[in-house]
Amino acid sequence: MTFIVTNNCIRCKYTDCVEVCPVDCFYEGPNFMVIDPEGCIDCALCEPECPAQAIVSDTELPDEQRDFLVLNTNLSKIWPNITEKKEPPQDAAAWDGMPDKREHLKGV
Repeated sequence: MTFIVTNNCIRCKYTDCVEVCPVDCFYEGPNFMVIDPEGCIDCALCEPECPAQAIVSDTELPDEQRDFLVLNTNLSKIWPNITEKKEPPQDAAAWDGMPDKREHLKGV
């Protein structure tokens, strides 16, 4: 089992989760973050830290977001590792909860 960053992280990109990850398996793109599923140890520490509730277990991933497992896997191989919390984008709160943000994903 692994945890996956899903749709709601797009354009929110809160980084509270990276500080608690004991294996540094978060990777940062222009407006989204991903978890390396191969590095994730399923500790579940990141899930409650995400203000946007964008992190879920792969066993609880909704069918309409199954492609995010592939995105996390592929993008974690090319994006840089992030290990420290950063300020979120200024408009993060405005994007939090918006549906269907996939078209706004950059760096894919």
